[in-house]
Amino acid sequence: MANEDIAKGSIPESEPTAPGQGGAMPPAGGEQPGLPTTALAETAANDKVATESEPKPAAGKRAKDSGKSGSDGVDFRTGTLKRLPKGFSLGVLIACWLVTYLLFKFAFKTESLVGIAVVGYLIFLVIMRIVSYQVEGKRGGSDRMAGIVIASAFVIAVVPLISLLWAVVQNAIPAMSYSFLNNSMVGMSAAGAQPGLGHAVVGTLIITGTTALIAIPLGILTAVYLVEYYRGGWFGKVVTFLVDIMTGIPSIVAGLFAAAFVGVIAPGLGHRNGLMGAVALVVLMTPIVVRNTEEMLRIVSDELREASYALGVTKSRTIVKVVLRTALPGIVSGCVIALARVIGESAPLMITASSPDGFNYSLVNGPVMTLPVFVYSMFQRGMMEYAWGGALVLVIIVLVLNLIARIIAKVFAPKTR
Repeated sequence: MANEDIAKGSIPESEPTAPGQGGAMPPAGGEQPGLPTTALAETAANDKVATESEPKPAAGKRAKDSGKSGSDGVDFRTGTLKRLPKGFSLGVLIACWLVTYLLFKFAFKTESLVGIAVVGYLIFLVIMRIVSYQVEGKRGGSDRMAGIVIASAFVIAVVPLISLLWAVVQNAIPAMSYSFLNNSMVGMSAAGAQPGLGHAVVGTLIITGTTALIAIPLGILTAVYLVEYYRGGWFGKVVTFLVDIMTGIPSIVAGLFAAAFVGVIAPGLGHRNGLMGAVALVVLMTPIVVRNTEEMLRIVSDELREASYALGVTKSRTIVKVVLRTALPGIVSGCVIALARVIGESAPLMITASSPDGFNYSLVNGPVMTLPVFVYSMFQRGMMEYAWGGALVLVIIVLVLNLIARIIAKVFAPKTR
């Protein structure tokens, strides 16, 4: 009746009032106003049925699984990733090599170090694959195996270098002395003579120094031309193509070219001298400097150039103060790598600079001895300890050049806050 009276308008409909203000109280049991009681009851009943239908793990099973790790190597009890102990991989590797050694020695009657190393390493990979996946899970095991492969590649790359340095030092120590570093090979057949490689050190410094003075500025300026002035032009593409061809030229061909070139422009200098050797090394070093400098200049962001132009700085000054200064560490490293490559060349210098036994401080007056040619000459004469001594001095010079390059790159590198 009340609803019908309200519909007819005989009883005015009261405005809804907020709870606690004299109006109707909210329904008991947390029911929301306007929602039918039957709908709420049905929803609660459905939730209860769904909850009861879910399978509950047994208490014993929960206790058993709480200490296990999931597929990702997660400890359910602590919520942390389970990892193998430190040094576990190294211990397994040593054990695999030991077992493989015993197997080769007693079963196959051989002690091949290469076979033991390879077979033991393969067994190690299989064991670590199984153990790491069981303990650390799929994700942790994959990470562990990737780390093992990367570390193995590092060792394979470093071991030959260390072996080379050790062999050079070990065989060169008997020949190293002050007289060996200071004397030449003149009069070495006399009784009590102390042969040395001083003339080869002097010749190497003269020829490679001249090469660097010519090739480094020429290569850097060529790279600046290709990157900053003729970027994408047809002439730049031609120069780049020629530089690539020069990079692949055999060193002996560079020596023949230098001998012919110097013989044409200065026929009075003779057939063999230090200048020919320097020209041959310039032909080999310049394309390396060009390609490295070109890559370093392309790395420099165009935003730096545009910011400099926006301040009214000229293009030439932007190249010198911004572009070259930013790329200086990479350029210096590339120049040192190029110099280290040509300082060990022997084939072009055997054609151009020859192999005299005495000192010669002139580039244009007669043959000049260099360290690579000295090593080859001593090997040909059967004087192996002197050949090893020359190799050690050559390695030391290359190391010193690398240290100087790192210092220069650090001093002139852009300062960061």
